[in-house]
Amino acid sequence: MSHISLTALLVRDYDEAIAFYVGSLGFELREDTPRGAGKRWVVVAPRGSRESGLLLARADGPGQEARIGDQTGGRVGHFLITDDFEADHGRMTAAGVRFLEEPRYEPYGTVAVFEDLYGNRWDLLQPKD
Repeated sequence: MSHISLTALLVRDYDEAIAFYVGSLGFELREDTPRGAGKRWVVVAPRGSRESGLLLARADGPGQEARIGDQTGGRVGHFLITDDFEADHGRMTAAGVRFLEEPRYEPYGTVAVFEDLYGNRWDLLQPKD
């Protein structure tokens, strides 16, 4: 095994999720294929990323719907790596992304926690060289 290809993320609506991940975070839409019965195979990923992406999976039924935005129990569950923290933080803030804290300068790099449109927590992180 060489890498993890996709991570499924429960969403309420495909189009609103695409709008957030592509429009606000700057990801690229890699695939959006109808699967029948209203389902779609929707994959987004950071521009230039080659091996990993998010499968935006519309919740199916009350059990899954209850987990939207809380797939990791309130913990940061996703880590978005950048090589230009200031530029990406500024662009994301201007696009309406909600950061939960001011940038922190840790021994391992510059980091700030933000929420996606459903409340899932992410780190925007620029590792130290």
